[in-house]
Amino acid sequence: MQPMRLTSNEASDIAACRELLRAGSKSFHAASLLLPRAVREPATALYAFCRIADDAVDLVDAKHAALARLAHRLDRVYAGAPLPMPADRAFARVVAAHAIPRALPEALLEGLLWDAEVRRYATIADVEAYGARVAGAVGAMMSLVMGVRDPVAMARATDLGIAMQLTNIARDVGEDARAGRLYLPLAWLREADIDPDAFLRAPVFSPAIASVTHRLLLRAEDLYLRGGTGLALLPRGCRPAIGAARRIYAAIGAKVAAHGYDSVSRRAVVPRGEKLRLIGASLVAAALPSPPADRSPALEANRHLVEAIPYAWQRPQGISARIGWMMDIFARIEQPRA
Repeated sequence: MQPMRLTSNEASDIAACRELLRAGSKSFHAASLLLPRAVREPATALYAFCRIADDAVDLVDAKHAALARLAHRLDRVYAGAPLPMPADRAFARVVAAHAIPRALPEALLEGLLWDAEVRRYATIADVEAYGARVAGAVGAMMSLVMGVRDPVAMARATDLGIAMQLTNIARDVGEDARAGRLYLPLAWLREADIDPDAFLRAPVFSPAIASVTHRLLLRAEDLYLRGGTGLALLPRGCRPAIGAARRIYAAIGAKVAAHGYDSVSRRAVVPRGEKLRLIGASLVAAALPSPPADRSPALEANRHLVEAIPYAWQRPQGISARIGWMMDIFARIEQPRA
């Protein structure tokens, strides 16, 4: 895959997206440096739009109004007429170039709506349904940016997305509770004799809450193992970056475990030196033969994401085909705006 030549304005948009992620998504930024340039630039645009969407809801009080604005921005992106913002313009180019179905970013917005509603989740399947929306959808879009559209690869990418989200939940138990949010499965809390409302009123670490966090990380570990086999289905040049992201997020879970599963009174952090070591390990692993991918069907939580992707689509090759492809993009741009 050759990098697309960018105009000065397009390059400026990507640079703005990169700066956003350098401060707000350090794990992704570190791993993304390993991606081939042809993938790194659209991946940066994708993650910047997702980061902005998350912050637009999480950091304001009027969350439903923020979601309405995000839906309008997405309308403009898919009409080929993005708002004059670097992330929106860059994401619109990615959507058009990689045929990203609207169902994927819409799933992300649905997950953000669930956050706005301060939902609680009865079972681990419900937590995974949330993870599918806020992280599995991003994994699916990332696969499309890498030029991978195989259903098995998508199933494994969405596994990995949920694994990362479960790690985030395990890391942030105390931080979330102090903000009035609870993502741990209510059934598991009750099995551990924890009253969810009492825990939210006074988030205190205990062996019981440790047992629930441990259980969540065991589920994440299962999904890291299964999702990690999907690396074999990625372009070889993309494997180090995705492998590094997987290792760095799994290391967050390992830090939580090393702290006795206490993520209420402390927050697990992977130091920069350890991230560099994990990146190096990923480079070595990518040079070795990959084990075959697990060909299990997608998780129930992720099935709607996998089924939304037009697997027969291929970017046309050759001059005449490229002209036709560009004409199709221009036709979409000329459609009436929302």
